[in-house]
Amino acid sequence: MAKAPLTTAFAGAIVNSDPTRDAAAMEAARTAIIDFLACTIAGASDRTTGVLAQAVGGDLPGNAILVGSNKKTDALVAAVVNGYAGHVLDYDDVHASVRGHPTTVIIPALLALASDRTFAAEAFIASYVVGLEAMARLGLSLGTKHYENGFHATATLGPVGVAAAICHLTGASVDETAVALGIAATQASGLRLQFGHDTKPYHAGMAARSGLLAARLAAAGFGGAPDFLDNPVGFHSAYAFGVGKPELTTENWGTPWQIVSPGLTLKAYPCCTASHPVASLGIDLHGEGLKAEQIEQITFTYPPGADAALVVTKPTNGIEARFSPEYVFSAALIDGALRLDHFDERPVEDRIMTLATRAGRRHDESAPRMSSDPTTRFVVLDIALKDGSTINRRFDGLPGVTDPTEKFRDATAANLAFADIPALIRSMKTEAELSRLLSLLNQNPI
Repeated sequence: MAKAPLTTAFAGAIVNSDPTRDAAAMEAARTAIIDFLACTIAGASDRTTGVLAQAVGGDLPGNAILVGSNKKTDALVAAVVNGYAGHVLDYDDVHASVRGHPTTVIIPALLALASDRTFAAEAFIASYVVGLEAMARLGLSLGTKHYENGFHATATLGPVGVAAAICHLTGASVDETAVALGIAATQASGLRLQFGHDTKPYHAGMAARSGLLAARLAAAGFGGAPDFLDNPVGFHSAYAFGVGKPELTTENWGTPWQIVSPGLTLKAYPCCTASHPVASLGIDLHGEGLKAEQIEQITFTYPPGADAALVVTKPTNGIEARFSPEYVFSAALIDGALRLDHFDERPVEDRIMTLATRAGRRHDESAPRMSSDPTTRFVVLDIALKDGSTINRRFDGLPGVTDPTEKFRDATAANLAFADIPALIRSMKTEAELSRLLSLLNQNPI
């Protein structure tokens, strides 16, 4: 018997999966949704979220909620705006296989769909797990050059992850899913040159909308190539730069689920993930009493490729500063913490930049190139002090939080209207409970 085309196998894995049988996967998904909603509720009040909502038609009629407000709009518009809000603070989760941010793409599209149709909460969560699996498996299959050559994987892989989640939730056929994935893949776009600009979080909203639209079109009978993984001018031909392994899209599917292993990193700090190790080192050294005025020179040593996302060395404002390890370390060392106000639109402070200008980077070319394996990530910190002594520290892997409850509480401040959300997400299973979540999210407590 001839082997099924890879796209067909991928689509089959998506629609036939049942993550509800895996308690660890479902629990990890519930935790991730709480973390995402903390970021989204906080991001909903960002000035630029309002700008985007106005520009894309947030006042259009519809049933889809805008998180953190009492407004409803068209589903495609809501997917864009909520995806943007979830990513605008750069506080949302990341996944090593994606090398990007899956939840802020997938959940906004699922919320938009659930506003128009009735689904059980448990099915909603399971479809998120499947969408993340598809996005992560596709990321693994592309190899490292896709990201390093300039693509933002959140934006390029996101539409496919969303289409997978939607097709799973709606019970689409394998053939319909294959077409939906292809329509999603043809919308894959997003460049890392936008890091430090408003367009970077727009990538998340853009991907959420594209994936939702792809699934809608396929369900309506709209035609498209059913072989985006197999075609000689398909996804890997265009995006893998010769190092792709398409078979990884289905190999060991769900065993374990990617949300379990390697799992998501829930951010401890509201800035680019690649800067988090130096943030933790800076906070530790603050606790040890090190002062900025003692420091002559700072050097960060990364493995090749590990600082590809850290595109800013001399930020002018807090948004750019999210992508500057020089700034992140300096702010962490001086203040002993990293807050949202370190990364807002205001100009960076001289008290931080004075130290940041003394920092530089190098690469250890003898180290393995950073890959999707989190264990290949490290940073070595060397500090030359003015008294002639030195400090040397190393951080392996990524810091993160395991329980986002406090993060949710901080992000929602004193807005008691949102207080019941984490407990609801931890236990929800029914249609009524998912409807209750939508209602809680669709209010403006200010």
